[in-house]
Amino acid sequence: MKILAIDDQQLVLLPLKRRLSELGYEVQTETDALKAKAIFDNFQPDLVIVDINMPVISGIEIIRYIRGTQKSQTPIMVLSGNTDDNLIVESFDLGVEDYMKKPLSLDEVSARVKRLIGATSNQKEVSKNTIIQKRCVGVVIPCYNEEDRLSSKEFTDFVEKHSGYHLCFVNDGSKDNTLHILKELRKGREDYITVYDCEQNGGKAEAVRLGMLHMANYTDLDYIGFLDADLSTDLTDFDDLVKTIETSNFKIVSGSRISRMGANIAKESARQIISLTINYIIRKILKMNFKDTQCGAKIMDKEVIKIAFEERFLTKWLFDVEIFMRIKKHFGAEKADGLICEQPLKRWIHADGSKLSMKDSAKIVFQLGHIAIHYNQQKKIKPNKNFNYAIEPEKVNG
Repeated sequence: MKILAIDDQQLVLLPLKRRLSELGYEVQTETDALKAKAIFDNFQPDLVIVDINMPVISGIEIIRYIRGTQKSQTPIMVLSGNTDDNLIVESFDLGVEDYMKKPLSLDEVSARVKRLIGATSNQKEVSKNTIIQKRCVGVVIPCYNEEDRLSSKEFTDFVEKHSGYHLCFVNDGSKDNTLHILKELRKGREDYITVYDCEQNGGKAEAVRLGMLHMANYTDLDYIGFLDADLSTDLTDFDDLVKTIETSNFKIVSGSRISRMGANIAKESARQIISLTINYIIRKILKMNFKDTQCGAKIMDKEVIKIAFEERFLTKWLFDVEIFMRIKKHFGAEKADGLICEQPLKRWIHADGSKLSMKDSAKIVFQLGHIAIHYNQQKKIKPNKNFNYAIEPEKVNG
């Protein structure tokens, strides 16, 4: 039995195809709804699974084509994050057999498929249950000499369990074996892990900036964020930041290492004192009530990526402050306050081998002064409309 799955987000189709193939179905997927019409005619599937919200033509047009133009009675299942009642009613009026709302589990999808077209006789061992999400997320992870600290298994386990994530590891000119480890990590996972290699070390700010701009080229991503390679911020906590931004009108959700009841927040005492002092100065510069700008876990709506990352940063470590200054300059202070959310983490551990030394911390006060002068003198930031996100292709491994 053959199934055609149509969705503009490849990260949705990957786990869906894997599960249905394990159940013994012959599966073909397509992200281009226009091409899907021709594939339907040639492939002649026993079942069509289609998303509703797609660019160029919607899933409704696909349904009309199958039921109206082709006069076909092939069973159709809608798999969509669109929960508009009128659209759901229209879908059933046009003749769909089922309407599945994202997020939902692959186990449920499998059960509904079997109910519609029956089970196959050649089912293989089925992988762990995964949730098909209604959003797709890119995560940039800057890496410099992370050979001894990179928890490869934690990353791979996470993306295999959580659908809709694409990880972009940026090798920032590492002098150890980091690049080799990243390439090995990517093998067999090319569809949702990318390695971006910078031959020269440019610092964390530039590594994150290049990674964010590179991920902005992926049309199927709704949100893009960044996370420290040492996982001092837990991946589950990062997923909580994503849940906040997708269920709100915030454009940036930033993790915060504020100690609170039930949270596991551990710092060295000396670092904590310095951190509190620096955060006080930052609040004075930003004139925003932020408790912790420097946490290395942030998620952003794709539409603010150009505003935040088009220009190179002034500093290598305080780029988080510059991001907020750029958003404030672009939208105005009052509106920016309503677009940025600070969310306390459940867990944050200072990892051994952190690149920011006590000596570096002493320089931060002077760098903050530089930032304050620079951005307070600037006029409102207007992103270049002709700006191209394209990154030199030879720098991207795969």
